[in-house]
Amino acid sequence: MNLNIARKLFIVGGATSGFGLAVTKALIAEGAKVIAVARGEFRLKALVEEYPQQIEPFVGDLTELPIIHKLAEQVGSRPLDGMLVNAGGPPAMSFLETLLDDWDNAYEKVLRWKVQITKTFLPKFLDQEYGRILYIESVSVKQPIENLVLSNSLRLAVVGFVKTLSQEIADSGITLNILAPGYHATPAMDRLFAKKSASQGISEAEAKTEFENLIGVGFMGKPEDFASLAVWLLSPVSRYLTGQTISVDGGVVLGTMG
Repeated sequence: MNLNIARKLFIVGGATSGFGLAVTKALIAEGAKVIAVARGEFRLKALVEEYPQQIEPFVGDLTELPIIHKLAEQVGSRPLDGMLVNAGGPPAMSFLETLLDDWDNAYEKVLRWKVQITKTFLPKFLDQEYGRILYIESVSVKQPIENLVLSNSLRLAVVGFVKTLSQEIADSGITLNILAPGYHATPAMDRLFAKKSASQGISEAEAKTEFENLIGVGFMGKPEDFASLAVWLLSPVSRYLTGQTISVDGGVVLGTMG
């Protein structure tokens, strides 16, 4: 299928690791150009060296407001086809372990910056009468994950604002959707393995096996499995899909609306 994104420009958050890297490479394979955002300059440099004609690096932490403003300045007046809103999640904690400061930090790191980056780039998309905004959250918005109370709670707020905004601008040519990944072989899973290992007194290998036993298909997904759907949602061919939260989980969610 031709996704019609060759030479189109996209922003990808967390572009040097996990889902962000997989989506970056999938966009590049379709001929797109990517403003690759990451905190680590070394990995960004390596990505530019690998794809010098298609990667434009941007070093910074998107959860910080000044960085979002600098990113908008770098895009400038150029047409922007879409962006992948993606950054790391809060620490693995049970409710009883949390302090109010943990909740304040989770608000900053999970919700607030996503509202800000959406507000920053939405006027450009509205002027273009076109845009694709895709958020990476977690399967926890449909089925809570143990020891992730901060993520379970604050990511639901992201779902609420994205759904509401998608309805407000449904006829604008702009779509907003959320992908809710389950258990994939990414660095983010290491903190869950470590937390389960510590709380249950088992090895991290045993903790990994316990997570795999929850997956209907019987194995962890690969970032590339996730990226194939993400790139489709970032393309013009997904024009009839907006305001959706789609699980990519190998059958983890048991509910009929999973």
